[in-house]
Amino acid sequence: MAIPLLEYRPISQNSRVPGYEVPGDEQPIIYSAELLPSQSNWNELIWAAYRQIYSEHQILKSERQTFLESQLKNGQITVRDFIRGLLTSPPFRRNNYETNSNYRFVELCVQRVLGRDVYNKGEKLAWSIIIATKGLEGFIDELLNSEEYLDNFGLETVPYQRRRVIPQHDGGETPFNLKTPRYGPYYRSILGFPKFVYQNQIFTFTPQEKKPRAGDPSIYLDLARSLGGGKNQSATKSS
Repeated sequence: MAIPLLEYRPISQNSRVPGYEVPGDEQPIIYSAELLPSQSNWNELIWAAYRQIYSEHQILKSERQTFLESQLKNGQITVRDFIRGLLTSPPFRRNNYETNSNYRFVELCVQRVLGRDVYNKGEKLAWSIIIATKGLEGFIDELLNSEEYLDNFGLETVPYQRRRVIPQHDGGETPFNLKTPRYGPYYRSILGFPKFVYQNQIFTFTPQEKKPRAGDPSIYLDLARSLGGGKNQSATKSS
């Protein structure tokens, strides 16, 4: 017997009320197969789906699902079927499912498929149990067959971020699906990750084996530079 989805509630009644936003550049563009003015607009709809599901920082030309694109353009599948194909594709599995915990994967999928952030830990737990019992594809089917998805996007609309942006510490705003881009090991080493933020200050962690040891000349570079600068200035004055 399959375990049903656990009940969860929004942390605030405001989550049940449609958001009010002043129209502007941050408003999402809605792409729907029912609203396409011409056949040439399929490419715009398809790339909107890639941006929403794969996310901006994961789109590569080599990871396009050309067979799914062909089926969609020929009317063999709906937009929702195309979204399901992207969610179960090898690139999405490799870049999101295999590199994250179930909790983090739930958060990513709710943001990209349902167009909102997760309500709370209770929702993460509920969907994580679905992943554990029904697997990746079963979880994706539950999301796409949910009343929330069908009411907001139906069969022919590309999911978009209903809660468009989240506030940042600097006062700016960032789309949900770009909230936490993931860097590979190479770039993490260049950027000095992990970094810890405390009271708006950034501290970089340096492993013990990479710290200079006693007697290492690099420890005295700043001192040597300061002494050299002072000597040059005194020589200039005497001349």
